[in-house]
Amino acid sequence: MIANLPIHAVLDELKAALDQRDEAVLQAPPGAGKTTIVPLEFLTANWLAGQTILLLEPRRIATRNAAERMAQLLGESVGDQVGYRMRLDSKVGSKTRIEVITEGILTRRLQDDPALVGVGLVIFDEFHERSLDADLGLALCLKSREVFRDSPLKILVMSATLEGERLSQLLSDAPIITSQGQSWPVDIIYGRAAQPKERIVDRMVSTIASALKANPDSSLLAFLPGEGEIRRVAVALQPLLDSHTILTPLYGNLPLEQQRQAVAPVSDPGLRKVVIATNIAETSITIEGVDVVVDSGLERQAIFDPNTAMTRLQTRKISQASAIQRAGRAGRLRPGKCYRLWSEEQQKGLAPYGMPEIASADLAPLAIQLLHWGLDHPSDLAWLDEPSPGAWQQALDLLNQLGATEQQGPTLLLSPHGNMMSRLSLPPRLSHMLINGQLINEATIACCLAALLSDRDPFSSRESSREQSGDIHNRLDILLKKSDCPQSKRGWLMRTLQLADRYRQQLRGLSITPATRLTEEDVAGFLVACAFPDRIGRKRHAGGYQLSNGRSASFATSDRLDKNRWLAIAEVGGIAGRKGDIIRIAAPFNPDLLNSAPPLLTTESTQIEWDKKSGRFIAERLQNIGALVLKREAIPQLSEEAKSQAICSHLRREGLSLFKCWNNFQEWRARVQLVREYLHPEWPNLSDDKLLATLETWLGPYLGPINRLDELQKLDIKQMWLDHLGYERQQELKRLAPELMEVPSGSNIRINYREMPPVLAVKLQEMFGSDATPAILDGKVELLVHLLSPAGRPLQVTQDLAGFWRSSYKEVKKEMKGRYPKHPWPDDPTEAVATRHTKNRR
Repeated sequence: MIANLPIHAVLDELKAALDQRDEAVLQAPPGAGKTTIVPLEFLTANWLAGQTILLLEPRRIATRNAAERMAQLLGESVGDQVGYRMRLDSKVGSKTRIEVITEGILTRRLQDDPALVGVGLVIFDEFHERSLDADLGLALCLKSREVFRDSPLKILVMSATLEGERLSQLLSDAPIITSQGQSWPVDIIYGRAAQPKERIVDRMVSTIASALKANPDSSLLAFLPGEGEIRRVAVALQPLLDSHTILTPLYGNLPLEQQRQAVAPVSDPGLRKVVIATNIAETSITIEGVDVVVDSGLERQAIFDPNTAMTRLQTRKISQASAIQRAGRAGRLRPGKCYRLWSEEQQKGLAPYGMPEIASADLAPLAIQLLHWGLDHPSDLAWLDEPSPGAWQQALDLLNQLGATEQQGPTLLLSPHGNMMSRLSLPPRLSHMLINGQLINEATIACCLAALLSDRDPFSSRESSREQSGDIHNRLDILLKKSDCPQSKRGWLMRTLQLADRYRQQLRGLSITPATRLTEEDVAGFLVACAFPDRIGRKRHAGGYQLSNGRSASFATSDRLDKNRWLAIAEVGGIAGRKGDIIRIAAPFNPDLLNSAPPLLTTESTQIEWDKKSGRFIAERLQNIGALVLKREAIPQLSEEAKSQAICSHLRREGLSLFKCWNNFQEWRARVQLVREYLHPEWPNLSDDKLLATLETWLGPYLGPINRLDELQKLDIKQMWLDHLGYERQQELKRLAPELMEVPSGSNIRINYREMPPVLAVKLQEMFGSDATPAILDGKVELLVHLLSPAGRPLQVTQDLAGFWRSSYKEVKKEMKGRYPKHPWPDDPTEAVATRHTKNRR
């Protein structure tokens, strides 16, 4: 076994930590040896007592490589003491003590065995990637040992770039052990900020070519955001390479064997390799011979849009943590170089860590797993980042739409259908589709569709004309061997058929009895609609399709599917600068299936609304699927209660200003509200919110004869409330908060109660002889007096009339006397006679 890796310097400290505690955090840079050395070191720990170790890896290639490397260090074959498990592939045996597994395997295992019987240590490797499965797995492990375990379950979280302090707090202040890592230096060579409209592909090709020229004896690893960019860079770069340079792509959709070829050492010492990869190569794997990295600084991330309930791939800048990981690939074996396509100043502006998937993903898969565990809210678990309430509720709404949940009192539970869905290793949409496929006796097609939709569409519009259509039948025909598969897609075909066969085996375990059959041409559309009821589309007269989620979508180019009035859409995307969504994969859909058995989840409702042309109520009974109206049926006779509810709903949408008397009512209710606030809290609350909330109570009795909008508008709501207030309170209102106030001149001036404090706007000369500020509510509220010029313009605003006469009046008099010589401007206004006339008329 290797004995000189940097991780060995901290192994004693790490062992001591897990001897004393049940949790620890290990920070170790790339190349330290943590992935392969740490699990092997704990095999002989006394506390493990013959139990197994689970090592979680974020990717399939890292899972298999780690298992093979550990087995090699032990001088054994994979499947002996060290084995692995991943989707569609596993090698474990009766002697296996270390299982290297992909993260999703752990959550599935916890569902089947919440106590993790026989497991003594769970190691979360490369936890900085913060996948949804890793976050969920950690939360469930913490809950497992709290609720289900008698013996300790030890937890170790490892990565090169961790939020160590936060993780330590989550793990009961677990000790943080830090390794200094590999000593090989990496020279960082910064580029410049990208120019407007400059293509990342062109910059990468140029930088890779320059790096190869400057480092003639080096192999090179280049990071790009996605498969499309990798293909374009490969095409542009190939003519620039000599015969001694091998060019290999590396991305998630490649078959595992091709991924392994990309990371394997070159067969001839005279050759070198250029690997063009996504962030699949960022962690956990060492690519032999690489000591130069070219980093685009970009990654592609799946982001769930809660507004559309769709997941879209977005290209984003990487975090500082990812930049460190990528640069570290150049220093795994010897001193290296990292060329970054951004400036040193831009590096400082990068986010410290990437966004955890739990903050940007569709949470429906997480929700169904928690409900399967008997938890109906994420707060029942301990999280590094708890799911947001909005995303959680949206996940529950989807599960409800799929018939997966039911309410029992205050508790939300999985329905029998939901329990069957949770037993399938698929997202809820596809699990629901599989079960319905069995119910219509089309399990084979359903399993092929589920396998197809579990991966990215392998066919692009650049290939043969048959593949240019988004019709899902093209892909199905290949899977069902009704048409030939292109040679370049044989790997996809084999992988997809393996997955479909696995789903078929799981489906058999549910013992579902078929209930009906559909015609052959309807099957695919029905199954896609089961999985994506929010993406059923109906053609619009103006072109494109209106979707049941309320959005619009159309084909990017001419497609033969466009002749169909109805589509069930499996995949949509977007194009920058274009409105609406782009239909990628779909199937023709028969709307008659909306009432089939098993039915798609349509809703029925009564809609009563104003018809603007006739000014009357239109009452209809509607059948909908989401935002799409499937059927309208006029309701000839409308009950008084239904009509009243419709009017109240209309008012809540349009607002109370719809009444013609609204302005007059606002003046009057302001007086009532003032009396209520200061003297009589038992008086009615006439705020907008309260009025709208209680429409049925105070307005309902007056709505019987109303059939037209103009009849509703003419209702006198002020008189309604006057009647409700009663005679005695009306008189009290007039006394406490009068509409008019008599001023010293004898004039009756209207008080503006819509201001606070209420305003008395009066000409200055009409207040002569008074030094008391006018008040209402038995003197409890002084009015804000607006003293006006003879022309009615404001001269002073005050709640201290006596103070004004003593101070500011002299300046006002000096300025106004010459402008208004016909009006009195006495030296002592408190002794003068108030008047509303000029000196001559007086």
